[in-house]
Amino acid sequence: MEKENIHIESVWNEYYDQLLRFIRKRVPDKATAEDLLQNVFLKMLTHIDSLKDSTKIKSWLFQITRNAIADHFRKAKKTENIPVVLSEENNELSDDVMEEVESWVAPFINNLPAKYREALLLSELKGMSQKEMALYLGITYSAAKTRVHRGRLLLKQELTECCIFHTDKYGNIMNYESNPNYCKSCNN
Repeated sequence: MEKENIHIESVWNEYYDQLLRFIRKRVPDKATAEDLLQNVFLKMLTHIDSLKDSTKIKSWLFQITRNAIADHFRKAKKTENIPVVLSEENNELSDDVMEEVESWVAPFINNLPAKYREALLLSELKGMSQKEMALYLGITYSAAKTRVHRGRLLLKQELTECCIFHTDKYGNIMNYESNPNYCKSCNN
């Protein structure tokens, strides 16, 4: 039992500041932000057994935090004032989180027709620019842009059929849940 307390305490010490900053960027009131963080750690304590891979604790904690923020705004009935959750300038997602996202997006991309699948793998997951991709594939820049655009549309269609997304007024994803009537690409 003492070993578990040390582990929980080390998680608390390691992620407290990061999570508080993450919350404070979205919840202006310091006391409310600290209350939300306390709730996050309480949820962590009560649901730690549901974490299947301890190497993904950071992304798991950030997901709990995003859910706590969404719940806070839902309860306060101030959804019209929800701040941007994931913008380029305040995005604290690490490479670990991106790897996790890639792991669940990859099956959806793999279901796409070959030319769109290849375009998205190169541009979105490999980070290749569309101009580089055009040269690599031996197609025109215009064709590369078209493939990426159509691939994104098809991917969006697959994702929205499989999952129900909850967004803020800016279109940023706050939370998601699997659609029980459709889910051929993911394991949910």
